[in-house]
Amino acid sequence: MMNHKLLFSGLLTALLMSSCAPKHYSLVGVERSRIIIDSRYDQNPDQAAVKFLEPYKRVNDSIMGPVLGQVAHNMHADRPESDLSNLLSDILIWAAKDYNEQPVMAVYNKGGIRADLTKGDVTYGDVLDVAPFENKICFTTLTGEKLMELFRQIAYRGGEGVSKGVELVIKMDGGKGELVSARLHGQEIDPQAEYRIATLNYVLEGNDGMPAFLDGTNSVRPEDASNNTRFLIMNYFREMQAKGIVVDAQVEGRIKVQE
Repeated sequence: MMNHKLLFSGLLTALLMSSCAPKHYSLVGVERSRIIIDSRYDQNPDQAAVKFLEPYKRVNDSIMGPVLGQVAHNMHADRPESDLSNLLSDILIWAAKDYNEQPVMAVYNKGGIRADLTKGDVTYGDVLDVAPFENKICFTTLTGEKLMELFRQIAYRGGEGVSKGVELVIKMDGGKGELVSARLHGQEIDPQAEYRIATLNYVLEGNDGMPAFLDGTNSVRPEDASNNTRFLIMNYFREMQAKGIVVDAQVEGRIKVQE
């Protein structure tokens, strides 16, 4: 009997040791799918879930639901240029007056635009979706030489949001861009001149592939939460609504891709 117990114990130990031994795996493939959450799921709602969520929905709607203004058509952020990235860059220029600044251009990184705007009413929640981060407006000065470096970095990325008056021509090769030419408000860039630029603090820190901003001088970085881009966007829509203006923006050739 003792021999049987020893044999069993030895087999059990060997089994446990083998189960703990490192296993070597290799990836043979990757599959993915996208589950689109849309109005189809509203056709047969779970009534218990609806009842549970109702008090939270009222609070959420009271905060996110107020209408700030309207847009004339659906707007989407894209490269090399898009209506939404154009609009947000121009809003930075619009907001600069409240900081006693007169920038000649603005850069709004595409990576900081996280949702589209849909034709019609624009709510508080819509703006929060578009600009969910704690990014704040800021200002800096680049020499013309550094500005050209920035334009080359923008070209390499295939485009970013830039304000009205910027005229870049780029060519694409293997997904990367190269700057062909650059003008600002109809003028060639003077390497020795200084150019005041509005952007976001995240970009000013050299992020999103634009390290030329690290060489900026006389930088102004407002810290209060009221300087968050989402609040500037909201203020812009409120002013346009007060004036009876439906906000519009178009792709207009700020960044052109050479064929």
